[in-house]
Amino acid sequence: MPVPITSVIEELRRTLTAVSYEQQEQLAAEIQKANRVFVAGAGRSVMMARCFAMRLMHMGITAYMVGEVVTPSIAAGDLLVIASGSGETASLVSMAKKAKSLGASVATVTIYPQATIGTLSDAVVAIHAPTSKSDTGVQSVQPMGSLFEQSLLICLDYVILILMEKRQITGEEMFARHANLE
Repeated sequence: MPVPITSVIEELRRTLTAVSYEQQEQLAAEIQKANRVFVAGAGRSVMMARCFAMRLMHMGITAYMVGEVVTPSIAAGDLLVIASGSGETASLVSMAKKAKSLGASVATVTIYPQATIGTLSDAVVAIHAPTSKSDTGVQSVQPMGSLFEQSLLICLDYVILILMEKRQITGEEMFARHANLE
């Protein structure tokens, strides 16, 4: 018999309630002051990051996924949000350095705030969840980075809720920007 779903739910509860509200609010503040928001990640984390970029767009925030053919160049006044469990993925470190050199701000959601991307960031949200590459001392009943990736999605959705309150935007207003060429 597999692990009970209640064990997974308990891991998510424990992990997400330990995420700092102040850090999430700081990320929301960085988004608020940015001209445009660029979102990046790698592996499964990039899939969660895509969901976040989509919700930013639904809010009326100009948001782009790094790597898409329609993504313009980043510039001073923009924000690069990086989803990286390790905070050391070479391509993402390179992006963070490039963004900073061009005058853009950087934010990250990571397991390791002290990693390279975290040290380059203007805002850091720490999610204390294990992955197969980490030695956080935290154990998970789930394989590989599943707990981090699930927590990343929910954490970023919570940042959207913070932004909705700050900007006084309703779900109905956001839905008006939902894709309609389906």
